[in-house]
Amino acid sequence: MRARKRFGQNFLHDQLVIQRIIDAIDPRPGDHILEIGPGHGALTRGLMASGCQLDVVEIDRDLAAELRLRYPGLNVIEADILKFDFNSIRGDKPLRVVGNLPYNISTPLLFRLFEHVDMIEDMYFMLQLEVVVRMAASASTRDYGRLSIMSQYFCEAEKLFDVHPESFTPAPKVTSAILQLIPHQQQVPLTDRGLFQTLLIQAFSQRRKTVRNALKKYLTESEMLALGISPGQRPETITGAEYIQCANYLSARVETPTSLPSSQD
Repeated sequence: MRARKRFGQNFLHDQLVIQRIIDAIDPRPGDHILEIGPGHGALTRGLMASGCQLDVVEIDRDLAAELRLRYPGLNVIEADILKFDFNSIRGDKPLRVVGNLPYNISTPLLFRLFEHVDMIEDMYFMLQLEVVVRMAASASTRDYGRLSIMSQYFCEAEKLFDVHPESFTPAPKVTSAILQLIPHQQQVPLTDRGLFQTLLIQAFSQRRKTVRNALKKYLTESEMLALGISPGQRPETITGAEYIQCANYLSARVETPTSLPSSQD
């Protein structure tokens, strides 16, 4: 079956990589696993062999039909994962989520999943290497930014290993990587999540500037100092916990500007 560009399909065929992913996931009897975008079932067979409860969501109706024929009894849900109701498969056990995610929807899908971390035990995804590096980046590194902070607010993020283009058909133009996400059992209290995201957008849309200039619409120098932040720092040197502290401080003020430029950092 030909890959369909509109679905961002790249089918994993390298058996060594497939087994390495299964080993990392370590599926067990009694686990409830959701596989997103199973394609031809490269991971599906190994997941089913574990005896876990497996649900798969596939948007391509031809692939969904193929999976139903190949794996009788498998719960194949034909749906757009960006519109899928995760609560529809909520059970007694936390959900484990895995998948080779289409790169064109990976970021919005991850943020949708972050909204459901209360029902998720862990997640394993194949993503573009650049995205994985950004999500797992630490403060004061080149790749650290808004995606790093938002991801790590919800989960512990770790890059497990790279997957090269020749492991797929058709071969993508970029290297991929396996990302492990483990939701935090307790999140740092955050008064206003929208304000937190807005503050990050403002900071990293001007990441070459000092926070004195990047956040001057929000915080005075004296306020920054009171919060333990040097006005001469650059946005990428401030930790997620410090940004949360700033957002919580701002949420307590009566008047806070909310119209800011957007950014992908």
